[in-house]
Amino acid sequence: MSLQAIQLETTTPLVELFERCAHEPMALLLDSCEHPQAQWDFIFRQPQQTVTQAADWPQVLQRALAQLPPYEGPSHLPFHGGLAGAWSYDAGRALERLPSLAEADIPLPELNVGLYTQALMRHRESGDTWLLAPAATLAKLKAYWERPYSPTPAAFQLTTPWQSNMTVAEYTAKFEQIQAYLRAGDCYQINLAQRFSARYQGELWQAYQQLRHHNRAPFSAFLRLPEGALLSVSPERFLAMDANGRVETKPIKGTRPRAADPEHDQQLATELQHSPKDRAENVMIVDLLRNDLSRLCIPCSVQVPHLFAIESYAAVHHLVSTVTGQLANPRDHLPLLAACFPGGSITGAPKIRAMEIIDELEPQRRSYYCGSFGYFSQHGQADTSIAIRTLVATATAPHTGTIYCWAGGGIVADSNCAAEYQETYDKVARILPVLTTASAQVSHDS
Repeated sequence: MSLQAIQLETTTPLVELFERCAHEPMALLLDSCEHPQAQWDFIFRQPQQTVTQAADWPQVLQRALAQLPPYEGPSHLPFHGGLAGAWSYDAGRALERLPSLAEADIPLPELNVGLYTQALMRHRESGDTWLLAPAATLAKLKAYWERPYSPTPAAFQLTTPWQSNMTVAEYTAKFEQIQAYLRAGDCYQINLAQRFSARYQGELWQAYQQLRHHNRAPFSAFLRLPEGALLSVSPERFLAMDANGRVETKPIKGTRPRAADPEHDQQLATELQHSPKDRAENVMIVDLLRNDLSRLCIPCSVQVPHLFAIESYAAVHHLVSTVTGQLANPRDHLPLLAACFPGGSITGAPKIRAMEIIDELEPQRRSYYCGSFGYFSQHGQADTSIAIRTLVATATAPHTGTIYCWAGGGIVADSNCAAEYQETYDKVARILPVLTTASAQVSHDS
C-alpha cells in the first residue's frame, strides 16, 4: 500500500468542507484564515492511531511516524502522511522534572496527536485543493469531499458569565512574588496567566466559527476530542521546518491594544516598536530560542534575520522577531520539537526555573494553553503554533460542559502590575466578549 495525492475539483472554502467531519473524534482543522503570509490550510481526519499520553512521547511519536507507508504523490505538497494534533503545555512534564503544585482539574490527556494517512490540503494563493490518502481509498474519498453538503446550523451559547481563577488582589500578590524572584536572580522574565471559565451548551464548532470571524489569526485550529474540543485563534508560529532541515521560529513578546482611530492605532504600534522594556523582553526570548535551536542545528547556522517587527491583529499589536537555523539532520524535526518544548515566549527565561515558578503561582495547570498545534510530515516538513488565544472545552454531557480561556504576559523587573493585568484582558478582547455577545444573541432569538 502507498499514499498518493490527487487534486480535487472544488472551490468550497476549507472551513466549510470541514463541517462535514467536524463531529468526528480527532478531526483537525489547521486554518490560516486567509492570512496574507499563509500558504497552506489542512483538514486531517480518521487517524490510523492516536497518541494521548506517554512519558516518552517524542520516542513514541517517532516510532509511529516510521510505520507509515511510502508516499508516491507530488513532491511539492507539504504533507506526505504523518503526525498532526495538539500538545498540551503539560506535555513538557515528560521532558523536564517539574513540581506538581498547580491543580490538574481539566480531565484531558496531555497530548492528542494522530497518525494520519488522510488529509485535505489547500494552497491559499492558487486555491488548488489536494487529497492525500491510501491509493485504494482515493476514489471513495474524492466522492466524499466533492459531493454536495448542506450543514445544519447549530447554536452555541454560554450559560454562565466568565469567571477568572484569581481576583485583582490575588493577581497583584502573585505579581509581587514574581518581582521578588526577579530581584533574587532566579529569572529575568516570568510569564503569569489567569484563567477564565464558563459553562456552555451547544455546538463547539459554532463557537470556533464565531472566534474565527472576529480574529482571523494565521495559526487558528479546531480539534474535536472524544471529551470536548480545542479551539485556537493563535497568531504565533512556534517551529516551522522544511524537508531540507531549514528551521524558523517567530516569538511574540510585546503587546499593545488596537485603537479604533487609525492615527491613535499607529501611535500605539510605534510606541510598542520603540519601547525599551518590550524590546528587552523580546531579546530575552530571542536569546532563549537561539539557545534551544542550537541544540540540534549546525553550529553558527542560527541567525536572527528580523528583530522587533510589528505584526497587527484584530485585538492587539505584537512585537515579533524571527530566528532561523539549519538542522544538522533534516529528519530531526520531532527531536527539535522536544528540545524546544514548550516555547520560551510563554514561559520566561531561564525556561525551567520560570516553569517551576509558574507551577507554584498559577492555581491550575495550563492544559493546552501555551502548548502547540501542528503537523509533522514523514518527509521532514513541519509547522507548529504556540497555543495562545486558545480555549479548551470539556463535555460533561453531549453539547454541555465547561469552556476555559487563558491570558498571560511576561513580567520583568520594570513591569507595572496594573498594565500587565490590563494586558491580559487586551489579549482576549476578541474572545470572551465575542462568545458572550453570541450567547446573548442566541437567547434573544429564542
